[in-house]
Amino acid sequence: MKATVADIARSCGLSTATVDRVLNNRPGASAANRQRVLEAAKQLGYLPTLDQVVLPSKPAHLEFFLPIGSNAFMADLANHIEDYAARLPLVASCRIHNLAGISPGALQGAVENLSLKANGVGVIAVDHPRTRNILRELVEAGIRLVTLVSDVPAAPRSAYVGIDNRVAGRTAALLMGRFLGGRTGHLAMVVGSRSYRGHEEREMGFRSVLAEEFPDLAVSSAVEINDEPDASYRATIKALHDEPDLLGIYCVGAGRSGVARALLEAKPRRKPVFICHDLTKETRRYLVDDLADVVIDQNARLIAEQSVIRLLGSIASSAPYLTKKFIEPRLIFKENVPVQ
Repeated sequence: MKATVADIARSCGLSTATVDRVLNNRPGASAANRQRVLEAAKQLGYLPTLDQVVLPSKPAHLEFFLPIGSNAFMADLANHIEDYAARLPLVASCRIHNLAGISPGALQGAVENLSLKANGVGVIAVDHPRTRNILRELVEAGIRLVTLVSDVPAAPRSAYVGIDNRVAGRTAALLMGRFLGGRTGHLAMVVGSRSYRGHEEREMGFRSVLAEEFPDLAVSSAVEINDEPDASYRATIKALHDEPDLLGIYCVGAGRSGVARALLEAKPRRKPVFICHDLTKETRRYLVDDLADVVIDQNARLIAEQSVIRLLGSIASSAPYLTKKFIEPRLIFKENVPVQ
């Protein structure tokens, strides 16, 4: 038989009125009493759980701030968030804000439209002092926060949902070196934006493994393109012109379509090994058409589901941080492209 409010009150030695205030997230209970009530409710199995994460006792209002733009991965992520949230009774509403760029100013402008009902916020943002201040103010206002895809560790977020980006970059370098089989020559990097901690970590991981295990492979160009396909196209065309025997291209973030377009137009004597991130409709096609050699996928569906679960868990928990658990990246080749 399910525990009742009276059972929780007896277990933690508080009144049923205090227990009711805590469970329904109303003011009037101290932080210490909130912790006692939630711990008792958890022990008695009163609070619902999903994947071992304790969930809130009543539906929550969630909002996500994503720089979607023309980024296919971001669009897929937004769609998966909306779809998953719509199927959960504990999500009263879920709203996606499409940020007008990646700058802190774009985030600030969007946050001003945050609903007064919002209980939790998920965000993809650059790691910048202004960004950290915006996120800090949200948490101080009583809103729970999770970061997605690229972390902002100095912000008081309850959880980060995404892959270990440094490991992803190291994996890209290991694959590049193995594909090239001991050859000596130059590589090009197309970096989305180093303002994203995740992109910076991928680049660091990539360079580290090259130095450690493949010293005969050197990065001759590393261009920051701010996730603009036209900029990645121009950078790739230039790299192919400057280095006719370019051995490989690593696309750290978005801008994949620009790299693919340049490879198709330039028709190099020998196609460089092309490694990129995120399985989308376009990268599926690149794999099948032998433009891309491997896609390191961070799994938009799983990130979407975990971000919703982690937000709900942070709303239910009295702890400021949830247990850290990375999403495992998938290596997608031509022969194992999953069914959509």
